[in-house]
Amino acid sequence: MLYTKEDIENHTNNLELWQHEAYEQFSDMMNQRETPYPCVPGIQGFMKNMLRFGFVDDPRTNDSTNQLARLLKDYGEISRDTGNYASLVIFCDTRALLEEQTTIDGYEDLFWNTLNETHKKDPAPWPEDIPKDPEDPSWEFCFNGEAYFAFCATPAHEIRNSRFFPFLLLAFQPRWVFDEINDSTPFGRKIKKVIRKRLVEYDGIPTHPALKWYGQKDNHEWKQYFLKDDESTLPKCPFTSLKNKWKSLRP
Repeated sequence: MLYTKEDIENHTNNLELWQHEAYEQFSDMMNQRETPYPCVPGIQGFMKNMLRFGFVDDPRTNDSTNQLARLLKDYGEISRDTGNYASLVIFCDTRALLEEQTTIDGYEDLFWNTLNETHKKDPAPWPEDIPKDPEDPSWEFCFNGEAYFAFCATPAHEIRNSRFFPFLLLAFQPRWVFDEINDSTPFGRKIKKVIRKRLVEYDGIPTHPALKWYGQKDNHEWKQYFLKDDESTLPKCPFTSLKNKWKSLRP
């Protein structure tokens, strides 16, 4: 089910221990003042109860992608009513992965497998206004007709603090949120400078070269979904199910 901030904070007895711990860690991260979390819209969304939360099982299981698909479907139907800084935050049951000391590369594989398997459960066709090829600068992950910027943080990150979280965390930010936050608006340019400055201070290293604006000619959204501790990226997008289908249909 989808939770609001108040749902979780007022009904903690309804949560499993790991779920309660995951939310508390997230709340602490959003409320940190000494070195604030870089994503200003994310903090605003949290403070103003615009975020929605969900929990899924061990992400290696089929149940987890069934749960994620249901959460994304339900969220897409109400996201526009939650506020201008909307996002869906998913906490994954990471206990077994922690015991196995899963690496960043392992989490990266798991992240892309999760997106691919969840996509297979999409009840709606791919939106006509979103390119089907991940190499297109305007491509974005879609589910049930909605486009989302997908974000992943893991317990294995040790250097890039903005991508560290004690549990595997997935966040899905609706594409429409960026209508007022982009390079074509004064507000968008201003907030970008603030976020980039805070990102460098938070991580203690330069920003990843893959971080660019949506639609920018040399931009690839998929490269920003999962950032490693270093500046490397995968040679090609692992989201292949649609890409391969699209290529096979070309004349």
